[in-house]
Amino acid sequence: MSIDKRTTAAAVVALGLVTLSACGSSGSGDKAADSGTVTLVSHDSFAYSKSVLRAFEHESGYKVRILKDGDAGQAVNKAILTKDNPQGDVLFGVDNTLLSRALDNGLFQPYEPKDSDRIVQRYRVDEDKHRVTPIDSGDICVNYDKAYFAEHRLAPPTSFDDLVKPEYKNLLVTENASTSSPGLGFLLGTAAKYGDAGWQDYWKKLKANGVKVVDGWEQAYNDEFSGSAGGKKAKADRPLVVSYASSPPAEVIYADPKPKTAPTGVANGTCFRQVEYAGLLSNAKNTKGGKALLDFLISARFQEDMPLNMFVYPVREAAKVPEAFVKFGPQAEHPETLAPADIAKNRDQWVTSWTSLVLK
Repeated sequence: MSIDKRTTAAAVVALGLVTLSACGSSGSGDKAADSGTVTLVSHDSFAYSKSVLRAFEHESGYKVRILKDGDAGQAVNKAILTKDNPQGDVLFGVDNTLLSRALDNGLFQPYEPKDSDRIVQRYRVDEDKHRVTPIDSGDICVNYDKAYFAEHRLAPPTSFDDLVKPEYKNLLVTENASTSSPGLGFLLGTAAKYGDAGWQDYWKKLKANGVKVVDGWEQAYNDEFSGSAGGKKAKADRPLVVSYASSPPAEVIYADPKPKTAPTGVANGTCFRQVEYAGLLSNAKNTKGGKALLDFLISARFQEDMPLNMFVYPVREAAKVPEAFVKFGPQAEHPETLAPADIAKNRDQWVTSWTSLVLK
């Protein structure tokens, strides 16, 4: 999850060096074990509370260089191209839509972080090799502008089926499935819903119903979607957008003054469950620091800090989630899902077919 993520306020974090502490130990074979700097490569939406990092710094003294590489897909592709001489030690933000690409290209080396047994079982993958560790989860869903639908006395859509109905013609904007993490997630959601034999017919109907496709989440949500703070300023005219179930609480939390209810809602029948992972990069220069950083990412402290910074849900059992986040951005009860093996087998073919069908 990436430039395609949450809200601008949640995504904008300064680039450069920050300090944070790191815990954990490593074997004698670790490279650069004495290095005081560890580099985290991430998508653009990695965010954190300074107080959490200060506390971590006090415990360890590791300096963490955070290198942001754009959208999740861009970050993964660049990491693959540079895997023999990686830009950093840990990659955060590869999700279940791209996981097989990262693993098949040998991007990570094995490491099982401290407290891995506290991760919710349904999010665990690759348990025989421990090349990646689940960090967070979220739902990619269609969001709607409540004011638009109230003004037009039209019920907002609640399902994939609704989106192809005439009353919603020219109302939806989505992201390019070949360049955007939520765009790809939305495509996978339709494949999970309608199957390999039916998703293309669905997209033909969606295209005929006027769906608009843009490159990434920033453009879709902040420039095209009439319900976002950015969209209102830009006089956007699309009241439906592919975003996240966690976008409505962001609209409340970052508003001034804060509204009592979220100005946007979620079509719960359009959600696809996304899980993000982190891993120790092959040929990392500071493996000791990288292992310590992975320990930190699944610690209770960081897991409970994530919701209001990156607008995702923790994967650690019993991790607390802020009340406002739960109130305005609950996870979908029945999201569409696909097994990693199914995504790996079909993703590239689906994206190629989608591109030919929708963009040409």
